[in-house]
Amino acid sequence: MKIVLASASPRRQELLKLIGLNPEIIIPHVDEIIRPGEAPTVFLERVAVAKGIEVYRKKYYSHLLISADTVVLLNNSLIGKPADRTDAFRMLRLLSGQRHEVLTGISLMYQGETRFEISRTAVYFKELTESEIDFYLDHEDYLDKAGAYAIQGRAAIFVERIDGCFFNVMGFPLNLFYRMAEDRGLNLYD
Repeated sequence: MKIVLASASPRRQELLKLIGLNPEIIIPHVDEIIRPGEAPTVFLERVAVAKGIEVYRKKYYSHLLISADTVVLLNNSLIGKPADRTDAFRMLRLLSGQRHEVLTGISLMYQGETRFEISRTAVYFKELTESEIDFYLDHEDYLDKAGAYAIQGRAAIFVERIDGCFFNVMGFPLNLFYRMAEDRGLNLYD
């Protein structure tokens, strides 16, 4: 089965390769701005599906097309990707010593049918000092990451524990993806 990933995320590509898949990558160009009053789950579905539709229209009807988006929720407030270092610092200060949720919405499109689901993982951060945040921001690429951090990098030391899927926090819940494909009757390894 031919698989297409509509995403610029190197982590999603890496995770699919981890389970033996080598998708064609096509980067969609979709507005990822939260609309006033838009619920996080509505935002995730709108953006993830829009990414897929943009690519799907380019003659990928007979391919399995995967698209996704990840956000961070703190006290039911959406935290997206930081605009700059100052914004990233602000986000990490907000997450310091707090429980937050990482939500990833996955859209699968195949032969005219779209399926969408959301994975949720609770993440508990330790209390962060300003010097820890500065060190992290000095040494990591944080601009393309929801909440300004990557659990698989130096931010791993910020995480006291998680409840849910680790791969969801990286940006692509592998088990949910596999289950969605199975439920659709798709054999990913054909």
